[in-house]
Amino acid sequence: MQKSSNYPMYFWLVTIALVIAKVIFTLRPEIDLFTEEAQYWLWSENMAWHYYSKPPLVAALNYLSTAVFGNTELAVRLNAILCGAGISWVAFLFGRHLYSPKVGFWSAMILQAMPMWWLASTFHMTDSALSFFWIAAVYFAFLGIQERRLNFWIVAGLATAFGLMAKMVMILIFPFLLIFLVYSKQWKGQERNLLIYFLISLIGFAPMLIWNWQNDFDTFKHLAALGGGGGRESSVFDAGKAFRQFLEYIAGQLAMVSVFLLPLFIGFLVRSRFNTNKKSIYLLLAPVMSWAGFAFLSFFTSIEVNWPVFAYSTLAIPLAAWVCSQDLAWQKVKNWGIGLSIGLPLLFMLPDFTYIKSIKPIKKAEKSAFRRMAGYDPLAKRLHSLQDSLDIRDAFIFSETYHMASELSFYLPEHPQTYMLNMGARKSQFDLWPGLEQFVGQDKVGIFVSWNFDSPGEFSRFEELIYEEELPVTFRDEPLRTAKIQVWRKLKHFNPYLPDRY
Repeated sequence: MQKSSNYPMYFWLVTIALVIAKVIFTLRPEIDLFTEEAQYWLWSENMAWHYYSKPPLVAALNYLSTAVFGNTELAVRLNAILCGAGISWVAFLFGRHLYSPKVGFWSAMILQAMPMWWLASTFHMTDSALSFFWIAAVYFAFLGIQERRLNFWIVAGLATAFGLMAKMVMILIFPFLLIFLVYSKQWKGQERNLLIYFLISLIGFAPMLIWNWQNDFDTFKHLAALGGGGGRESSVFDAGKAFRQFLEYIAGQLAMVSVFLLPLFIGFLVRSRFNTNKKSIYLLLAPVMSWAGFAFLSFFTSIEVNWPVFAYSTLAIPLAAWVCSQDLAWQKVKNWGIGLSIGLPLLFMLPDFTYIKSIKPIKKAEKSAFRRMAGYDPLAKRLHSLQDSLDIRDAFIFSETYHMASELSFYLPEHPQTYMLNMGARKSQFDLWPGLEQFVGQDKVGIFVSWNFDSPGEFSRFEELIYEEELPVTFRDEPLRTAKIQVWRKLKHFNPYLPDRY
């Protein structure tokens, strides 16, 4: 009798190799935290029940990881790397449970080939934990439906609660489960289990409700604005703009599942009989709901490419089940699609061992890809050197964007609280924290840093400009951009832009 393949071992060999690659990427000296990562790290330095735009889990995870490993890039990114491995492992378990170990393995490989997985598993964003708890909740809810056992529903409820504390879009799991239970006629006899699941899930709403009750429900206003409501824009519907936004949405979502896997998706849609299979319906329903819901919204507002993708992880399972049953030609399409989809990110993420990235077009593409996560560490080092040479003590650092302010807080020695001077941006968490108003009239030094402006302008006026310079930063010895640094003394007037956009 032929021994079956050890698919769990194969899974972990690939997954651990990708984990090592991401650690190497994070340790590259020219790579800094992504600006959103830096913002969420700064939240962890100011722990709260909730934050202006997001629930608290991303900050809580950063708080725990940096408490153990220190305030380093790896301590922050470790959260995403572990979530990525967890997402893949649940996909493997789900595929193995529904079909076979082989399908489980290829489900994980297809998922790990998708750019959406690379983003969630490399950069610690809210989508990292959301995507993990989403697929975990979907998996255990399926076991609860199938086995009619309360313990599975309890785990699904806990996963849903944590998902809600990662990002509020987790709420889509409720209509998804309801629609499937009605469709599959498996509602009866599960009422008690479902009620307990729902009650446990409600725990995830608690931080949001507490914080928003205390803060004029700012998060709800923010979400309404992102959805196209509550803004000052013209109420006249612009069909041309709406159609362009929809096309941009389509293109972005195709990119998130990898153009190299599109032949597999097309073959699956055309040749499989997934519509007659309840297992496949369960796996496909949530991705379709998420995609369709945000597709509808794209006619009214611009949709960020990452918003719908948290629900796409189960797409890989029916796709793997179908392709594993096909002939050798389709196996080659699968292998090439996965190989290219994993190989290209590795090319950009790993150091230039082979000097391929020294080729000018590739080097230019790499610089463009990592533009928003480079230059902050050397900029912070220059600020520290300036304070020392100018004999400045206890200066406050500020910028016109939360991106710059958050990055400098992370990379400056002792991680001081930094400040954002609102010069026309929409509301953010910085607008809720104490700002520059606390320094008005004090004989203190303020250091303004910006990629975009030459001075703080009319929004804050100081008594004296002590020093200024322009600091060019590079990426792998190539010019990247130039930062303006101004050292001011004694803030006399503070007149920030008061945002009315959420």
